[in-house]
Amino acid sequence: MTYAAFDLTGKVALITGGNRGIGLGMADALAQAGADVCIWGRDATRNGSAVKWLKRHGTRVAGSVCDVSDETQVSSSFENCLAEFGRVDGCFANAGVLGGAKSLFDISSDDWRGVLGVNLDGAFFTLKAAAEHMKSRAETGDPGGRLVVTSSLASISGAARNEHYAATKGGVTAMMKALSVELARYGVTANAILPGWIETDMTEKAMANEKFAANVMPRIPVRRWGQPEDFGGIAVYLMSDASAYHTGDEILIDGGYFLF
Repeated sequence: MTYAAFDLTGKVALITGGNRGIGLGMADALAQAGADVCIWGRDATRNGSAVKWLKRHGTRVAGSVCDVSDETQVSSSFENCLAEFGRVDGCFANAGVLGGAKSLFDISSDDWRGVLGVNLDGAFFTLKAAAEHMKSRAETGDPGGRLVVTSSLASISGAARNEHYAATKGGVTAMMKALSVELARYGVTANAILPGWIETDMTEKAMANEKFAANVMPRIPVRRWGQPEDFGGIAVYLMSDASAYHTGDEILIDGGYFLF
């Protein structure tokens, strides 16, 4: 018999950037645990493939093309999600882009704004829409909700040549803490997940670099790159009733890299 609090039957999860990588890893676990799932992504083809994959678990699944850096698209996609599922119980603001430059001095203003637009503005627009919905539910006698943002190891360590990316991840972590305090009265929790070095198509080039791998891998006590499925368990926990008293936290999942 499984722990009843981890049963997500009847709950609806929204995952931005849910058509690949960590987002899809979380969405897959949430669907396995019984949640209905709505994913957002900018690529319709990827969305379709992800929806087909997730539907094998037997829950309701839908996808929406959405660029989270555009507040109008976020509002429209959120309304579509509510029209499809009726409610959102958990919102995972996971969509993000990498920075990366040869040095600080090569990061242009356009580079800076582009990364902040998706990683920071997009998380704000998404979490605000979800929070408004959860607050409205609470005021009608239906409290509760889960807000989760994907931050990064870069928010707590020195990410050289990635100042724009690091700034966004530090920003979303700070925003999460503010949300956790303001929204607690509505039964809404807010937490951040901080991934370390995770093997996805976004990090493929870095991990294929022998020099990079030779420097980083010896610092990971678990001695492997993280995988998207490594984020399934934490997603289910944070979505579940088991985490109702757990809020304002930064949850580092990096195979021990930061400690070593």
